[in-house]
Amino acid sequence: MIQTFDPQTAGVRHRVNGVTLHAVEAGPADGPLVILLHGFPEFWWGWRYQIGPLTDAGFRVLVPDQRGYHLSDKPEGRRAYDLDTLAKDVVGLADALGRGTFSVIGHDWGGLVAWWTASRYPDRVAKLVVLNAPHPSVAGSYMRSHPSQMLRSLYVGFFQIPRLPEAMLSANGYRSLKDALVRTSRRGTFSDGDVARYEKAWSQPGALTAMLNWYRALPLKPGMPDSTVRSPTLVIWGTRDRFLEKGLAEASLSLCETGDVRWIENATHWVQHEEPDAVNAALVGFLKT
Repeated sequence: MIQTFDPQTAGVRHRVNGVTLHAVEAGPADGPLVILLHGFPEFWWGWRYQIGPLTDAGFRVLVPDQRGYHLSDKPEGRRAYDLDTLAKDVVGLADALGRGTFSVIGHDWGGLVAWWTASRYPDRVAKLVVLNAPHPSVAGSYMRSHPSQMLRSLYVGFFQIPRLPEAMLSANGYRSLKDALVRTSRRGTFSDGDVARYEKAWSQPGALTAMLNWYRALPLKPGMPDSTVRSPTLVIWGTRDRFLEKGLAEASLSLCETGDVRWIENATHWVQHEEPDAVNAALVGFLKT
């Protein structure tokens, strides 16, 4: 039976790295800290099926709305969303809870941030789990050698244009963003209630531009002299992802000192929504090993 986290317990805020981030916290206060990072165009609700099982397993779980999203601060300008800044947010959240080390789990854009945090702060990240997201250091070279992935990623170039993407994505009641969830996932994955929650998050003042600024900051990607991931790493990948090829997972694992992949057949990009039992079992098993 799928457990859904009770949103009535949501509402903590942490001041980190110059912004205030809204988050939900759950689980024993002295449990090992796990930070879950959502992707585009989600917010903390994207982890609703994972929070309960992780807390039941004894973990202290922190799930932020990342900067620019939902109820967190939305600084102006794309430079506020480069990967170094996003990784500092993650470390800052751990500092706010008084934790020296933590595990991080990320999906989609949250996965890119999780990869970057593990490479940039190897002494802080105890374990890393990434769901359907490549390491930023391999994404560009992979696309250049795989035109099929380049075609799948053309929307990233469109998002660089000022103002027009905001107009398109917000038109007709955010129809394009709703389709990005509903039409690329298995039927029934996102309920009408889920979609209504997402629309409310996208409608927050400044949110849509801030969300797109994550993409607009990609050309500003900071240098990473050594992208090696020294934390034990698990990659979970829905094999029917319409946005990202499986080869990106394999290329990313080549950077890991200790890494493994769990392919989840018949799942799409939205793997933690579609196969929560399999994902939760993999998460708990890996984090407790």
